[in-house]
Amino acid sequence: MITASEPSWIAPFTGLSPRAFGKLVKVPRREGADTVRRGRPWSLPLDERALLVAAYWRTNLTMRRLAPLFGVSKSAAARIIDHVGPVFVLQPRKRFAKGTVLIVDGTLVPTRDHSVAEQSKNYRYSTAHQVVIDADTRLVVVVGRPLPGNRHDSRGWRESGAKAAVGNTTADGGYQGTGLVIPHRRAKGQAELPGWKEEHNRSHKQVRARVEHVFARMKTWKILRDCRLKGDGVHHAILGIARMHNLALAGWASGRHGGSPCPRRREDRLRDGP
Repeated sequence: MITASEPSWIAPFTGLSPRAFGKLVKVPRREGADTVRRGRPWSLPLDERALLVAAYWRTNLTMRRLAPLFGVSKSAAARIIDHVGPVFVLQPRKRFAKGTVLIVDGTLVPTRDHSVAEQSKNYRYSTAHQVVIDADTRLVVVVGRPLPGNRHDSRGWRESGAKAAVGNTTADGGYQGTGLVIPHRRAKGQAELPGWKEEHNRSHKQVRARVEHVFARMKTWKILRDCRLKGDGVHHAILGIARMHNLALAGWASGRHGGSPCPRRREDRLRDGP
């Protein structure tokens, strides 16, 4: 059986180093998930329950396949996911250093629960999620509430709560009319953009690509490729995975830069026009 006491199981089933996983387990412990209560006790200790939830998000195994790996029943595994999963959610950051550049973009998560999903441009029932990252550190700072997959990004920016959480950010051309920093467009009848606008668009594109890299990393947790959870399950999953992504990225940055954030390079800064 899989156990958190054996470090070799942690990385392949969670995507985290043992040290980062230890930080993840502290989250439900602070919330009192390990407190002894009246009634039937949990069949697994807290660290094993945390490993089960992380393994489910990472592998997207069915309960029939996941439960035997931890020596519990299918119903017990489902209860653990419903109980511990919401505790892992990433809390939105409310304060930012002066000069922080934020990037927003939307991503689709194929979702089996049609009561919260709609057919999207990928022809699958999906939920749409607005994700805001810090351009320097690549850390996720805000994830909006899920909306049906047929929502346009500009509408999702307002309705998901992401706009209220962070205000202005950098975005792609799909956010026209929102007041965000988006690429310059040619006016009607204009053959080409001025040179300074073309240069600004190139810089903008290089910076904005980082949010796409974040989506690629987050979707290594396979539940975001085909979510079978119902109701708020998909919201809890993407928020929990955002926290795990941040832990994994912070651990990588700590090992490479000695604990300091990734430095901003001069070419990474968005340059204003004249």
